[in-house]
Amino acid sequence: MLAAFPLLAVALLIANIITMGSDAGFSHSLLSIVLPSEGKLEITAGDLVILLGLILLYFEIFKATRTGSSTIIDHALSLLVFVVALVEFLILPRFAHPAFLALLLMTLIDVVAGFTVTISGARRDFTAMKSE
Repeated sequence: MLAAFPLLAVALLIANIITMGSDAGFSHSLLSIVLPSEGKLEITAGDLVILLGLILLYFEIFKATRTGSSTIIDHALSLLVFVVALVEFLILPRFAHPAFLALLLMTLIDVVAGFTVTISGARRDFTAMKSE
């Protein structure tokens, strides 16, 4: 059952904590790094959520290649995470930020990619069974 847990829910939870926890929200500066080019890289809480979301999205797409009964539960829970993120984005003004929009699009990609990979895998399996 733990394999069906949508990893992007972790990024969504962190985004909620960041948004509700401080007045600066996603714009809160966490780290500043001076690069060898003398350029200054400023990492905000929103940037961190996006980076975490991208890493988790990779693992979610990798999970979508599995077959089994937990795959359907995983897709349903991923859809639920997307719906929650969409409602927060549309209804709550604190979530009207480009970083949260990027996280919302990651959850959408997770849902679409999960169903696409599962359907194409099932179609391939069905074609293989049909030709035997």
